[in-house]
Amino acid sequence: MPPAQTTAAPPSPAARALPAARRSLAPDLARGVMLLVIAAAHAHLFALMATGTDATLFGTWDRIATGTMTLFADLRGYPMFAALFGYGMAQIHRRRSEQGREWPWTRKLLRRRGLWMIAFGAVHVALLFFGDILAVYGLLALVFVGALRLSDRALLGSAAAALLAASAFVFTITFAAGGVPQLPEKPQGLLGELALRLSMWPFMIILMTAATLFPFLIGIWAARRRLLERPEQHLPLLRRTAPAGIAVAVLGAIPQALIKTGVWTDVSAAVGAGAATLHQITGFAGGLGYAALIGLVAVRIAGRPGPIATALAALGQRSLTFYLLQSVAWAVLFASYGLDLRVSTAAGVAIGAAVWLVTVVLAELMRRADMRGPAERALRRLTYGTTAAHGRAD
Repeated sequence: MPPAQTTAAPPSPAARALPAARRSLAPDLARGVMLLVIAAAHAHLFALMATGTDATLFGTWDRIATGTMTLFADLRGYPMFAALFGYGMAQIHRRRSEQGREWPWTRKLLRRRGLWMIAFGAVHVALLFFGDILAVYGLLALVFVGALRLSDRALLGSAAAALLAASAFVFTITFAAGGVPQLPEKPQGLLGELALRLSMWPFMIILMTAATLFPFLIGIWAARRRLLERPEQHLPLLRRTAPAGIAVAVLGAIPQALIKTGVWTDVSAAVGAGAATLHQITGFAGGLGYAALIGLVAVRIAGRPGPIATALAALGQRSLTFYLLQSVAWAVLFASYGLDLRVSTAAGVAIGAAVWLVTVVLAELMRRADMRGPAERALRRLTYGTTAAHGRAD
């Protein structure tokens, strides 16, 4: 039990919120860069759903786009965000502990935050996008908050078990689908698209929770060592992880890329399920490799990030706001009640990159105006109370 004087009158959360000037560069830079991967992957997905055709029927540029996305983006950026979520939860736990807060108070805080993230996710699904991740993060915060108190050995053991469970789950559902999961047909009309999103949501929560737990736990482990807050102290580990993780992800994605681009067509259900499982699992390594690479970049540019890195970090600081804004863009561009674009996969990837570029500019303008993201402000206010509304995000 901590001494009484450390818990009698801890500072308010709002008073001790971390100022933007003191934030570590690497986590924010990682979120900003990975939003590009997320944007390209989602726009690519909507392009496929809109055309309703298989990639094997597309031209050379579309095969190149699909292959590139499979190798470098699909299920590669998402694990890094999941790891960063676990990293962020561990940061909150550490900071509140340093302020004198005891575990039951912090646990209640994180679970309340998780409940509000589930609420955000429910609204996101109802209005915009069936592939919401916010509710999954909120569910992890509710159910697995106790992982913050596990020993390193128990934490890594739990992560290994989660990896095995994810592998078995992905193989089983892909095998049941004949080895090549099919995208849902795009419905028409506001009510039709709403029905699709709501009907898919329970399945997506199960699927994405299974795929999120492993990197979430690894993120907690990484935060204990402050790998991204103090990357200069962990250069040997980062230098090994970056090339190894990215190489494993690319090599592990080759079978799936061959299938998706139509190069490999005679595929049994078992082989297709194996390729999908390998793609999913090696994507975890890719996400961690990307995070390590960005950590190395952050060390290289520390103290002089330059305008591009500054803008990317500004985007990362407002990642929740711009993740949601991306979904607004997809609704405007691809929904049947919006512009209802029907474009090739190559054009879809280009549209995703263009949307991301616009968000970079908007984030930089907000930084210059000293404006926090409205979604971040709302989540903080709901989590901590109205006194935290003007504090910086953790």
